[in-house]
Amino acid sequence: MTDKKIEEGTDFTPRFDGNGLISAIVADAKSGEILMLAHMNAEALERTLATREAWFYSRSRKSLWRKGETSGNTLRVSAMKVDCDQDAVLLNVTVEGGGKTCHTGRRSCFYREVPLGAGKQPLTFAE
Repeated sequence: MTDKKIEEGTDFTPRFDGNGLISAIVADAKSGEILMLAHMNAEALERTLATREAWFYSRSRKSLWRKGETSGNTLRVSAMKVDCDQDAVLLNVTVEGGGKTCHTGRRSCFYREVPLGAGKQPLTFAE
């Protein structure tokens, strides 16, 4: 398939990396806030499309997992978008079961800010 077909075509042809994974950015469907970044293998992607619940692949545990299966904070997918070269997806979600996405108990996994500029500075908490 040519790059033009991937970039301008209407076929969904996800491009998995050498480990069989594709990056998945998760954002709140209403606010657009980025909640987390995870990875999907082909099975996780298929299950997400079929069930409208977010499924991922854990690189550390080397296993499939459904977000919320232990915490109860499931991710209901309202839309999925793919980037230009089809190697990343964006899931627009509603967090069900308490509104916490991060395993630390926070709404978002992106809760610390990295200071910009010269010299090493401590992270600051964005929440």
